[in-house]
Parts: sequence; C-alpha cells; structure tokens
Amino acid sequence: MRRRIISEVCCVLTLVGLIGVSSGVLSVVADEKKAEQTNFHRDQLVAWCIVPFDAKQRGPEARAIMVRGLGMTRVAYDWRDVHVPTFEDEILQYKKHEIEFFAFWGWHDAFEPLIAKHGIHPQIWIMFGAPQEGTEEEKIKAAAESLLPLVEKTRKYNLKLALYNHGGWSGEPKNMVAVCDYLRKNHKGDHVGIVYNLHHGHEHIADFADQLALLQPYLLCLNLNGMNDNAQPKILPIGQGQHDVEMIGMIRKSGYTGPIGIIDHREQLDAEESLQQNLTGMKQVLEKIGDKKSAQTY
Repeated sequence: MRRRIISEVCCVLTLVGLIGVSSGVLSVVADEKKAEQTNFHRDQLVAWCIVPFDAKQRGPEARAIMVRGLGMTRVAYDWRDVHVPTFEDEILQYKKHEIEFFAFWGWHDAFEPLIAKHGIHPQIWIMFGAPQEGTEEEKIKAAAESLLPLVEKTRKYNLKLALYNHGGWSGEPKNMVAVCDYLRKNHKGDHVGIVYNLHHGHEHIADFADQLALLQPYLLCLNLNGMNDNAQPKILPIGQGQHDVEMIGMIRKSGYTGPIGIIDHREQLDAEESLQQNLTGMKQVLEKIGDKKSAQTY
C-alpha cells in the first residue's frame, strides 16, 4: 500500500514537472513570437500629410493606389475645404484597396454621418488652444474643457481622440499629458491620448528620451521625421537627419509598440516620391540599429 502511494505521488510530481516545463516552453515561444512583432514593419506604418501636400494633387482612387503600391496599408487623412465633397469616396477607395482609414484631421460635420455608415473608427487628431491667463493649473483646466464637445462626440462614436503637438505651450509634452490626465480623471476621457510629431519637436532633441518616457503611456501614434539641430530644415526624410539613428533607436528600445507614422509634408514633391524617400531611409536606420527583421520588410 505504501509503495503504491509513493508511486502515485511520484507520478503526480512528474506530471506537474512536465506541465511546468511545457508552460515554460510555451511562454518562451510566446515571448519570441511577441518580440518578432513590430510597429516598424512597412505595412504597419501610417502615411500622414499626403493629401493637401501632394504635388500631384491625387484624388481618392489614385491616392489609394499609390499607398498600396508603396506597400503601406494605413493612412491618416488630412484635408482642406476642397476635399470635403470627396470624404466618402476616400473612405470607399480605402476599403476597396484594403487600406485602414487610420486617422482624420480635426472634425467636420460632413464626416460625422460617414463614421457609422461605413463602420470606420479613425483616431481624431486635434490641436488645442493655449490659454493666455491664469496659473498653470488653471490653463490646463481651461485647455482641457475647451475640448469637451469633441471628447463627448468621439466617445459617442467609440473613437480615440489624439491631442496633436504643433509647437508652443499646447505642444509641450508636459502640458499635453496634463490635459490628457485632466480629461481622464474628470470627464471620462480614457479614450483621449496624444499623437506626437517629431517635426514639431526639434526643441526636444536633446532630452528626447525623457520626453518619450513622459509621453509613452498616452501615445496613440508617433510620427517620425529626419531630425537636425534647429530644424534645419524642418521637414527632412528619415535617415538624412543627424539624430535619426539615435532617436529611432531610443523608440525601439523604449518598448513602445504603438503606431508609427511617416510624413510627406513637402508640397513641392510628389507624395509618392516623398514617402519612398522616408521608406528608404527607414530601412537604412533600422539596419543600423540592428532591427534586421523590420528592415527586411522594406
């Protein structure tokens, strides 16, 4: 009887050990698989500033064909008044060519009914004003509460609202974070975050690691740019800036896994040429920082 009990105990212990080993192996495999997934793959990048800034002034269909031809599948849509009549066609062309309507610039009443009609959930990218009076706490409150109509509207449609840096007080990471925190704590603004643009952040090249750490819990998208001191020039293809390798390396090491954008923003250039310059430069930078798996997707 005693031997039988001992034998059964040994079997149980062996089984537990095997389960533990199996769990460990599965965990390692899962971690390796997770490590292989990256937001720097070509088909995960977001194309930004490719509508008004396109020298060819493409329409919705030509733009969708161009984006897919570059191996990209996501667009953040910027627009001017002339583009309002083609909002719906833009959505339809993206669906046809399997492109994600990733973000929409600002807000327009003509766009609102199209959200539910076509079942899209773009991020809404918006700048906010800089209050001129009051303490810092009062300015944060005023800035945040000026956004309340859009906070409520985006919540209604289950959309993310991303605060967009464009220089000045409202483009400072600490102020953007404070506005996000205020909205999250006081106005059910858990869907509010930040889209940070390097081409509007040259003043933070030197302390980029610190700013990235501050922004990271709130980031909904991070738009890259070639970065030289003093914004000379302001818009530069990725890979041509003196700080690109270091800054993109910081992003990769930070653990940020959210969306990454690349920009055209040069109205004198065909958007396809401009995006291709960024893709070529991105591959070179990724190779230099040792991310060969991502580089192989270019």
